[in-house]
Amino acid sequence: MHNDLTLDNLRDFSIGTIDYVSPMEWKVLLDLDAPQNTAINTGVPTLFPKINGFVLIPCEDGALVGMISWIGIEHSQYPIRKGFKDFDLIDLPYPLRKMAVNPLGLLKNTKDGLKIERGVYNYPSVGDIVTLPTQEQLQAIVENKDEKAHVNIGVSPVAANAPVFVNPDKLFGRHIAILGNTGSGKSCSVAGLIRWSIESAREEMKSEEHKDSNLNARFLILDPNGEYSESFDDDLECTIRKFRVKLDDEKDGVRKLRVPVWMWNSYEWSAITSASGKTQRPLLRRTLRELRGGKTDGSDDEKIIIRRYFSSSLISLRNAEKNGPATYAGFPGKQNFGELISTIRGDTIQYIANSQDESVKFVLESIKTAIEQVLSKRPKKGDYFSAFMLEDIIAITSSIASLSDAVGSLGIYEGPDEDSPVPFDGEQLPNHLERLSQEQNVQQFLDFFIMRIRTMLADARMSSIIGTDDSPTLTEWLEEYVGANNAENGEIALFDLSLVPTDVIHLVIAVIARIVFESLQRYRRLNQKVLPTVMVLEEAHTFIKKYSQDNEEISPQMMCCQTFERIAREGRKFGLGLLLSSQRPSELSPTVLSQCNTFLLHRLVNDRDQELVRKLVPDNLGNLLSELPVLPTRKAILLGWASPIPLLVEMKWLKSKHRPKSSDPDFWNVWTKKEPREIDWKQIVDEWQKNWSKIDKEKSKQKAKKNKK
Repeated sequence: MHNDLTLDNLRDFSIGTIDYVSPMEWKVLLDLDAPQNTAINTGVPTLFPKINGFVLIPCEDGALVGMISWIGIEHSQYPIRKGFKDFDLIDLPYPLRKMAVNPLGLLKNTKDGLKIERGVYNYPSVGDIVTLPTQEQLQAIVENKDEKAHVNIGVSPVAANAPVFVNPDKLFGRHIAILGNTGSGKSCSVAGLIRWSIESAREEMKSEEHKDSNLNARFLILDPNGEYSESFDDDLECTIRKFRVKLDDEKDGVRKLRVPVWMWNSYEWSAITSASGKTQRPLLRRTLRELRGGKTDGSDDEKIIIRRYFSSSLISLRNAEKNGPATYAGFPGKQNFGELISTIRGDTIQYIANSQDESVKFVLESIKTAIEQVLSKRPKKGDYFSAFMLEDIIAITSSIASLSDAVGSLGIYEGPDEDSPVPFDGEQLPNHLERLSQEQNVQQFLDFFIMRIRTMLADARMSSIIGTDDSPTLTEWLEEYVGANNAENGEIALFDLSLVPTDVIHLVIAVIARIVFESLQRYRRLNQKVLPTVMVLEEAHTFIKKYSQDNEEISPQMMCCQTFERIAREGRKFGLGLLLSSQRPSELSPTVLSQCNTFLLHRLVNDRDQELVRKLVPDNLGNLLSELPVLPTRKAILLGWASPIPLLVEMKWLKSKHRPKSSDPDFWNVWTKKEPREIDWKQIVDEWQKNWSKIDKEKSKQKAKKNKK
């Protein structure tokens, strides 16, 4: 141990003795001459005793470290002196000061200096001396001795303002949650951690051979309120990619936010369209599979379309054969089999008329002939066809199967599955889905479903985000949104989602997160290394909201939450770390919260939030969180994997121009006109209505003409 803790020096630093020992708590009886408010025997004036302060209990391995959790007075049953009476005065019981201490770890002297080791295995005994730590020992307790602890996030006010450093590998690698009420400094901490990490990395690069190149850092900030749009513009030596919904031809360097429909997987499509499980989801998956499989170029388009159509028709006919006579021989038949083959005949005639390939035309003619022969033997009786026989199905399927020589193999699908991010024209989806529903004779179950899809794709508010016109390829999207080699497109990607319609905001966030996660999975598989990336999510309680497992319906909120649950569970293995910010931790998914290994806790007033947060720390340190409701702004408790011990931190100061735009509105200065507010509703309406603004202008002109008259 440090040579200050020799037996001679212990008398100067001693403040009391151990009075009670348990695995969770130790009680200390303070000496009568122990400092009352301020201790000066450690070299500099130190406040003592104080809650969350530190004390040492010397032992054979070094010194046990404890954190003060309670201070009080217990009246002694006996006078301080016994058997003495001065001037016949009566000796009365004397108040004894006591305090409770929670064990933290062991402070050891190593070749690199003093270092704290978390956990206690050698407990003190009753009567052991308790001492105050010196300035050097205090710094050793709160300072992170990790060799990669490069990022300074603030100081420790309970340890003489010793600087607090964290290891970014531990901070981001195992996910971090920043929790606190509005106005507690939570958003500033988010912006600060990103800024200070980049500044520290840049500072280290200046002394190395890569000092003139960009950092190979990746921060993807999902900002639903547009708070961080200007937080990193000044004094930060990195380039920033900004994405947002662009309403017109803005020329401010902001890029257009694009999450085209072909990037969505079948589960996301099911969630956004509220597809039912029995009929709508299977047909939706089939539609997506066939659209993705038909995306090609050049002269093969005609054959691809024909092959896709007749593959679908062949599956429908074989399903009818497999389901038995009730399907095709009932009157009129559960699936109205005659209408199905009549539809195939009509489409075949259309393909014959449009086909430019004589070999394809020849086979299509044989299919048409086979169907017409079957229909001629089973004429309609009123509104329905006569009962069909198994030989009729075999005759039609045999003729369709012969098409494989002309256009390629039919039947078993070998192309992209319904979840592959293969581009297709979004406008084709409702049309193709409608044709499949007619084939299956389930139009009555899909009419409103198809209408919802058409409405969504036609919505002008969403088309700029989800539309497939001029959409980037997947390679272009990843290079632009995640970053190319050595982050040459910028170390920070800022997604301003403030104008994304509420109908699709959960979907947009989920798709971005999933695509990034799956791309990093594939990066590791191909390169046998991970690509470290940090994903930041503000207002996490809105997008990672806990849900009921009993609900069979898929909602966008549930789908979004499940995406982040998967990232929380598996992201570390692929280099994807989460930084979550929330003011309502009690509403967060327990799965995500349990996977966060580091917590930065600002002021929390709600009792449910406090109760949940207390479960995140070891039982013996639960009292540390009792001060959460009264923490001042900028003060936070750091605990978990990135901090050797739970620690009260005063976060570094952020300039006002670097802070997120999350401050409270200044009502008084606006009311009293100290801060002017000009109002131009017309400009807002023009931007709001977008395509309708021309109509609005025309009406304004007409109104102006009437006023002149």
